Amino acid sequence: MVMQSIQLADQVDISANGDEKIRLRCQSLEVPNDKTNLAYRAAELMTKKFPDVFANYGGVDITIHKNIPVAAGLAGGSTNAAAVLVGIDLLWNLGLTQPEIEELGASLGSDVPFCVGGGTAIATGRGEKLASILGLEDIYIVLGKHKNLSVSTPWAYKSYRAAYEDSYIREKKDLVARAKAVHSAPMVQAIIHKDIQEICQHLHNDLEKVVLPEYSQVSELRTTFADSGALGTMMSGSGPSVFAICESKPQAESIRERVQKLIPDTSLELFVTKLISHGIQIV
Repeated sequence: MVMQSIQLADQVDISANGDEKIRLRCQSLEVPNDKTNLAYRAAELMTKKFPDVFANYGGVDITIHKNIPVAAGLAGGSTNAAAVLVGIDLLWNLGLTQPEIEELGASLGSDVPFCVGGGTAIATGRGEKLASILGLEDIYIVLGKHKNLSVSTPWAYKSYRAAYEDSYIREKKDLVARAKAVHSAPMVQAIIHKDIQEICQHLHNDLEKVVLPEYSQVSELRTTFADSGALGTMMSGSGPSVFAICESKPQAESIRERVQKLIPDTSLELFVTKLISHGIQIV
């Protein structure tokens, strides 16, 4: 698959607290503040990987300022974990390289490594094997997500497997050939040439086959984006977020307003944002 960073982001504040505890806070009640949170587990991982440094510096306080919708298929939890890894590396003066941080992140989740460096990348394997390609940026999108709706990622994959398992590639040599073919696929070529129209022609998400029939709100949002003049639209990951690629920021704002009128649902959140060529940044 191709993974792409967008400007919509959380802010994660990390500071030493002088004791041996990890404390996590977030203004969103939907975000857990215990070990079920990937950001907490990222900090815990660093204490176990670098016990001597941890003993010297002590624990950390982590505050997450949530802007990315929760349970949206946008890797919000993974970006927070990536930010914690980068932040603690700096706080503890570890001097880790990006590949070293990405390797640590892979033990937390398949998409955490991508979230560290971000930009545009081809992901193979479980999603943790990354090959960066010439990045896309300043392309505006509208992102939509119903606050009261979530889609279970395990359910989406299990449902897809049940319906389409017969089409899976099983031989190792065939898997290797498929991975090589991805690097020269039409979508990747369109990205390299920054051909937005061509990119939109090749948008494809296998999980739409099982999610859209089951979740009418996701299907309605996707159809409404298309009918409102978007160049291309697709569900993100396992959903329920849907994005629409636009010609410009004014067009994106116009599509957002139109969709708000066509779907008068107070639970629908719509964001105008853009593609970016980087991952975690220090602010």
